[in-house]
Amino acid sequence: MEAQYPAHWEADVVLADGGTAHVRPIRPADADRLRAFYSRLSPESIYFRFFGPRPRLSDREVTRFTTVDYESRVALIATIGAEMVAVIRYDRTGPGEAEVAFLVEDAHQGRGVASVLLEHLAATARERGIERFVADVLPANMKMMGVLRQAGYTAESSFADGVVRMTLDLTPTETAAEVTTAREHRAEARSIARLLTPGSVAVIGASREPGGVGQTVLRNLLAADFTGPVYPVHREVRAVAGVRAYPSVTAIDGEVDLAVVAVPAESVLDVVKECAEKGVHGLVVVSSGFGETGSRGRARQDELARIARSYGLRVVGPNCLGIANTDPAVKLNATLAATVPGRGRVGFFSQSGALGTALLQRVKQRGMGISSFVSAGNRADVSGNDLLQYWEEDDATEVILLYLESLGNPRKFTRLARRIARTKPIVVVKSGGTPSGHSAEELGLPDSAVSSLFEQAGLIRVADLIELFDVGQLLAYQPLPAGPRVALVTNSDALGLLAADACVAAGLAPRPPANLGPAAGPDEFGTALAAELASPEVDAAVVIYMPPIPGDAAGIADRLMEVSRGSAKPVLATFQGHLGMHPCLQTGAAPARGSIPSYAAPEEAVRALSHAVRYAAWRARPAVPPADLEDIDTPRARALVHRTLTPPPQEAPGTPADEAAAAPAVPDAVPDAGAFAEAGPPVLADAAELLACYGLSVWPAEVAGSPDEAVAAAERLGWPVVLKLADPRAARRAGTVRLGLSTAESVRHAYAELARQFGDATELAVQRMAPQPAVPTVVTVVEDPAFGPVVSFGLGEVTARLLLDQGFRLAPLTRDDAAGLVRSVRAAPLLFGEYGYPPVAVDALEDLLVRVGRLAHDLPELARLDLDQVLVGESGVIVLGARVTLRTPPGPRLDGGPRRLG
Repeated sequence: MEAQYPAHWEADVVLADGGTAHVRPIRPADADRLRAFYSRLSPESIYFRFFGPRPRLSDREVTRFTTVDYESRVALIATIGAEMVAVIRYDRTGPGEAEVAFLVEDAHQGRGVASVLLEHLAATARERGIERFVADVLPANMKMMGVLRQAGYTAESSFADGVVRMTLDLTPTETAAEVTTAREHRAEARSIARLLTPGSVAVIGASREPGGVGQTVLRNLLAADFTGPVYPVHREVRAVAGVRAYPSVTAIDGEVDLAVVAVPAESVLDVVKECAEKGVHGLVVVSSGFGETGSRGRARQDELARIARSYGLRVVGPNCLGIANTDPAVKLNATLAATVPGRGRVGFFSQSGALGTALLQRVKQRGMGISSFVSAGNRADVSGNDLLQYWEEDDATEVILLYLESLGNPRKFTRLARRIARTKPIVVVKSGGTPSGHSAEELGLPDSAVSSLFEQAGLIRVADLIELFDVGQLLAYQPLPAGPRVALVTNSDALGLLAADACVAAGLAPRPPANLGPAAGPDEFGTALAAELASPEVDAAVVIYMPPIPGDAAGIADRLMEVSRGSAKPVLATFQGHLGMHPCLQTGAAPARGSIPSYAAPEEAVRALSHAVRYAAWRARPAVPPADLEDIDTPRARALVHRTLTPPPQEAPGTPADEAAAAPAVPDAVPDAGAFAEAGPPVLADAAELLACYGLSVWPAEVAGSPDEAVAAAERLGWPVVLKLADPRAARRAGTVRLGLSTAESVRHAYAELARQFGDATELAVQRMAPQPAVPTVVTVVEDPAFGPVVSFGLGEVTARLLLDQGFRLAPLTRDDAAGLVRSVRAAPLLFGEYGYPPVAVDALEDLLVRVGRLAHDLPELARLDLDQVLVGESGVIVLGARVTLRTPPGPRLDGGPRRLG
């Protein structure tokens, strides 16, 4: 019987040059594939691998190399199409150690295949308890030594008998993680660059029918004056739109970098294979009939992505509008939209195809311009994550706008966004629901939680498309504000007051409006704006010019531009009610840095400014890593989790019971977090013991089965006490607790009352009364299927619970994350001494949140943790109740492992 391996050992990966490959364990059925691979190797590659000539592999060697146990012997191969192009393997040589070797086909060397295979093999080795790789390398094999040294792991080398022995410590390090992230970034950015900067484009399915999809894309390419050759492909006609046509993509004389596919859905897969044979780098599939049509279409869409990736192609779509790049060196409009904005500094991503046309028209109407545009449609392959990687590198893109209907890999998305938003603002419209054509996101979080997680990552989430462009045009052409203080310069008292009210509602600090009167001209506006911008009490200015009678609009615009030029403070305008980049408020023929955006109403300008203020404040805070906690015991916590989730061993026939009892409850080597079986049912764990591993204690409580037991427990714990339902979840209900019991009689009376109210079988617990005054709070951790571990916080008052007044953050938490989480709830002022409450130890609460976040990050088996309630007093925090639910996850958190697409 063939050995099995975990499904997550297979992955599609992007190589260093932007192409793709498939990584998977080797199988006995790969024997012929291995022979063919070996036949294409150069003598030098064979010599470096086997330390001598070996023209061919014997049948015995082929069997040995392709038959592994996926435990002590593991081999991974990289395939492109049907061909194997590389192999890497380890063979265990002792406790925690294995010998590693790899071999890459000569034609694919230099593409980063070996590096990505090493990342994946190291991850599988750690899952199998291997801590070190040892490799014997010939001194002349500089490529192999380079791959091993540049992996980011601690490496040692020695020389003996003409061989260099290299030892790699596989313990994950910060350097190794940085190397992986950097390689992922470069590879994915290059893969998108190959799509957006093609040297030639083929339009497959370009017919002569007016209004046809293929012909529309072809005419748009020609109308945009694409700088490279364009090849229509049609099996029957000789020319389309006056351009010579070819019967197939393989019949084209020259090279083809990008293919736009506009054939019926059932023919797309055959076209993909033809494009792979031609050597096409990427596909834009505008054809419909895929995931948006139901399960059969979804299966066809999955097969499209699988085949394309296996042959090294990236795919935009299917069911998409297309892609565009306004770079004068490219001039690419491979979309169904005849109207594409001019050159600008905004990168724009839209999942919707039909909506994309309207969005591009709105961008053009506002005079904003774009650097590049991608409509992903059903997003079978290329996603917003890929575009983020590309735009981070693209000097022409300064602002990123995203219209998202779903999140393919939310954990990766927030990781990328947090890094990129430090240098380039990202503005997002995230619609609700999951449209057809996309895989269902099993998000257990409310939409407010998604907003909180976006805010934590530095994303600017807006409510609608109008606000998306309002914010985008401000960020693209004006500097970021240093604070919330806003000057208002206006010729209308009523509009000035409306703007001031809007500022207050948006959390900004407006200065009294400078009302210049309806007859104000260029000098008055220029003098007033200059004075406001010169004031140290001003961070931004909003100018309102809405004359009741025609005035000198051009002259006023010139003065505003002259005064604001070079200012480090943003200037926005409501200029004659014009929406977009007003021609008179631009620095040149086209908008450029320093152009003043105009809004239809002052409230819209203020709303856009408020987003920029909050983003600037986030960006001004230094990026800090998660807090370093020295007094935690993660190995002990993992051992507890393993013991809880591992069923007791079955006693073998004839085995003495005392021998079974003497067996250790926890093995010497606890499996790493990556070694998982199939997901198991939830299991309750000892919350107090687990929390103690992270420096947190639970206020002692004892379950009492009778009034006498309750009194005895009170004597042991100390008076006064509380009597409550033992189930921690009961804290959410009113009337389940009796407070301040200081005598045996009061305990007996409370016991009888609760037993009568909830039933004699209800378990009751006695707990010493916590010091007062204190503010009750609730802390929860859930392992969300999309985002991973999420920490939520709210106050424990009934009103706060009913109003769902909660904040959310991704684990692990930095100190700033914890502080922001506490202050994110509307009831937070109760923690800071307002409304008659005494100020409490918020710093201790923040420390608890950091520790809980670290616990959730370290233990992927943690399905849910409820701390209900956490009393925050004047000197510290007390956890009154805790409930921990563990579950064997179906696999490791893949976002933190080796590179993979998705």
